[in-house]
Amino acid sequence: MGPWLSAFSYVTTYFSAVIFVGYAGRFGWGFGVSATWIGIANAVIGTLLAWLLLAERTRRMTSDMGVSTLAEFLRHRYDSKTMEIAAAIVVFVFLIPYSASVYQGLGYIMQSFFEGTGLENMQLSMLVIAVITGIYVFFGGYISTAVNGLIQGVIMMGGIGLLIARVLKVLGGLDGGLETMAAISDGVPAGSLATTFGPSPFNLLVLVLMTSFGTFGLPQMIAKYSGIKSKQAGRRATIVSLVGSLIISGGAYFMGGFSRALVESGHVPFDGTNLDRLMPAIFQVILSPELMAILVILMLSASMSTLASVVLVSAPTFSKTILGLNRITPIRILCLVFVLISYVVATTKTPIVTLMSFSWGAVSGAFIGPYIWGLYSKRITRAGAWAGMMSGLGTVVLSAVYIAFTQTMAVATSWAPKLAVLALCVSMVVTPVVSLLTTRISKIPEGSRYVSPAKE
Repeated sequence: MGPWLSAFSYVTTYFSAVIFVGYAGRFGWGFGVSATWIGIANAVIGTLLAWLLLAERTRRMTSDMGVSTLAEFLRHRYDSKTMEIAAAIVVFVFLIPYSASVYQGLGYIMQSFFEGTGLENMQLSMLVIAVITGIYVFFGGYISTAVNGLIQGVIMMGGIGLLIARVLKVLGGLDGGLETMAAISDGVPAGSLATTFGPSPFNLLVLVLMTSFGTFGLPQMIAKYSGIKSKQAGRRATIVSLVGSLIISGGAYFMGGFSRALVESGHVPFDGTNLDRLMPAIFQVILSPELMAILVILMLSASMSTLASVVLVSAPTFSKTILGLNRITPIRILCLVFVLISYVVATTKTPIVTLMSFSWGAVSGAFIGPYIWGLYSKRITRAGAWAGMMSGLGTVVLSAVYIAFTQTMAVATSWAPKLAVLALCVSMVVTPVVSLLTTRISKIPEGSRYVSPAKE
């Protein structure tokens, strides 16, 4: 694909209704204007740095291997069919909560927009989304999804601009919004919501790391690098992706940072309980029916691209690797199965941030070490890759289970972002350390021949 298709395909897969509803509202409520740092980091680290470090090497190595999925990459890189099977299972199982979080985010928006109709029912709204997604991926494909991503990206950037302008107008401009935020002292130190790093800099850093570095090991993001036409196209796509991410992610978190000001100033009635409902409540009050309709289109655009990318990575990987079926019909059927299971998980009403944190932590934690070290070092052994994968995955899954049983599920969910970041670090450290310790007893995989300096 060319630079524009590649760039917007990446951006619209990265950002969905989750960022506008679950993240912007919840993090804006807790951190105030400092939540904007998350959006900036998503652009600089999760987009720019990711493209600079990973895109060209991934494009070249997957092309040399003749593969298109992360599971296939791991099989060829580490000469292990078993690793490919394990990776396919991890991708299919643990991307389901991520997909479910997107359903929830869009469901809350539709619930507000269609108030007074049948679609006010959350489960019905999400079912409609599931049906639309199923049709979208069943009759579409990777290239058609990429083309739609370009259109959706343009819609998202325009929509963000309109929403920010409206929020600032209601608050009396930027100065008025900051004054209102500085006056808030309920549950936080007075004035902290208007400071540079907010009331809890450490927790802010955790969220920055999770939402930015977390993309480095996500298979649906990695797949975007494989489709780049050339190194030159990749360079252009890097710039386009950066600009798009700054506008969409930076804009969303900037807007969410003033969410509490809208509530405290009396413009938006909200009791502060279910923070996933905060942004929909704000939109419902401050937006005209016409702008609300634009918002629904914006959310639908963001979510369809993300959902399609997740489904088109999970289902084909599982179909080809586990079932041994590489024909289009069984892959499409499995796409529908993935969509259905995601809908069922979404109906559990688990908070959006929790679903996404556990999903990103488990998946990216499992793959980030074997994937990145596999791109850069010929000395990574199969044992090191296995250790990195299992330790990253285990950090999230086993830790969450232990905390839930020894304390409460609520405590376990509050630890989700921290466990996700810990999993990323564990995988990146364990992979080379175990490789170093097993070099003499575990031969270097034949797949190391694919590793070479990026060609100019």
